[in-house]
Amino acid sequence: MSATADDYRWMARALELAERGLFTTTPNPRVGCVIVRDGAIVGEGWHVRAGEPHAEVHALAMAGEQARGATAYVTLEPCSHHGRTPPCADALVKAGVARVVAAMEDPNPLVAGRGMARLSDAGIETLAGVQENEARELNIGFISRMTRGRPWLRLKAAATLDGKTALNNGVSQWITGDDARRDAHRWRARSCAVLTGIGTVRDDDPQLNVRAIPTERQPLRIVVDARLETPLTARILDGGRVLVAGAIQDDERIAALQRRGADVLILPNKGGKVDLPALMTELGRRGINEVLAESGFKLNGSLLREDCVDELILYLAPALAGDDARGLFNLPALSSLADKRELAFRDVRQIGRDLRIIARPC
Repeated sequence: MSATADDYRWMARALELAERGLFTTTPNPRVGCVIVRDGAIVGEGWHVRAGEPHAEVHALAMAGEQARGATAYVTLEPCSHHGRTPPCADALVKAGVARVVAAMEDPNPLVAGRGMARLSDAGIETLAGVQENEARELNIGFISRMTRGRPWLRLKAAATLDGKTALNNGVSQWITGDDARRDAHRWRARSCAVLTGIGTVRDDDPQLNVRAIPTERQPLRIVVDARLETPLTARILDGGRVLVAGAIQDDERIAALQRRGADVLILPNKGGKVDLPALMTELGRRGINEVLAESGFKLNGSLLREDCVDELILYLAPALAGDDARGLFNLPALSSLADKRELAFRDVRQIGRDLRIIARPC
């Protein structure tokens, strides 16, 4: 059976609910559920955080007996395995729903079609793929981790209109206005981790936490620091979880960072730098879905060169800094325009006085 206009209508509501877990569900996906009977919502809910009831459980509890014979709209295929909570597919069967519409199949190999199959085997009508693109975007990091074994990495940078991120003396605060910086904190808040390099730590001494908007969860902070030169007085080491990724086995330095509360991971590549693709794989293994890189032009270039960047978030200020200022990316010179890196714009809008561009490598 094909989707109806009402299916799209109710799934849009389920997606709205799922987005309420934008800052809290990691490492789980963001999921919303709406239960509809006789053209009216009788139950709805969303997943709030890992270890707590899933969206379907909240919606079924609200619907009660009215769930029997109803249609359940879920932004992600109901789970069919025992994790921290029982299978949602079983809960829907027990509640007696007549039909389940899912926005997309769960990319988790523990589910991957099994949830819908369990519902179908129980005589429940099923339909998948309603507003799938919107559902995928909402959980793009979870999908990345499940299908590629690594998180979705966004590279965020603020620059002048001529592409300069800092003066030659390292001064970069502030290029963009308050509205743009507040918007950037929303991207931090939804990320599982914020990543930067030792150069940014030395030049700016950032905290890299979420301050400009309310949030109950702070992301893991990651410093790419090949020679373990992070100052023990750095603000990034003050409170919260910190991971320092290095490339040398300096036991004394490692112990000093650990005493400051940092987790230290040694991942050298053949050039004596941090193996960035290996770091992404390790972050995926640790349940990290989305990473926001806020680094200088050297690490920005390395992340691009080593194909770690999935999305660019660029804030451009209506100002010029001149040729001698620092650029966005440390990339090799090209001899042919045929070798340029192609990007596809996803969104372009004004944020306060600044311009925000979201683009993805083609």
